[in-house]
Amino acid sequence: MVIITHQREKCIGCNYCVELAFSHWRMSKKDGKATLIGAENKKGFHTLRTYDDECFDDNVRAADACPVNIIKVKLK
Repeated sequence: MVIITHQREKCIGCNYCVELAFSHWRMSKKDGKATLIGAENKKGFHTLRTYDDECFDDNVRAADACPVNIIKVKLK
């Protein structure tokens, strides 16, 4: 299982996550911040749990590229 966590409120809208892992990220037209598709929000932490292990590498690259370091990816 892959667990992706995103602190959306701290997003600066750089778009790296969308470019590197398009299947899981979109930019909001309302506020210009990244949105983790299908994530649940708990106290500002948006979390997606998926059994699609193939998405791990792309999302790790997105987390590494994030200039404000608000994306975490874990393999469980």
